[in-house]
Amino acid sequence: MKQLTYKCSVCGKEEIVLAAEPAPFCCNKVMEPLAACTAPVSAETSRAGNADEPCDDGTAPKKKS
Repeated sequence: MKQLTYKCSVCGKEEIVLAAEPAPFCCNKVMEPLAACTAPVSAETSRAGNADEPCDDGTAPKKKS
C-alpha cells in the first residue's frame, strides 16, 4: 500500500501513515504531508534537469598522478 510522510509544522516530528488513513495530529494541529521528491533518480536524467552543474564531456586533459 502507498504510504505518506507527514511533518508537524510546530515541532518538526515526522510520521509515516498509509494513504488511506486520515492525516495524523501533533501539537493540537493536523500534520501536513511532505512534498513528493522531485530529484532525478540517476545521473543521466539529472544532467538535463539541472543546468547549474557542469557535465564532464571527457574532452578535458586527464590529471597525472
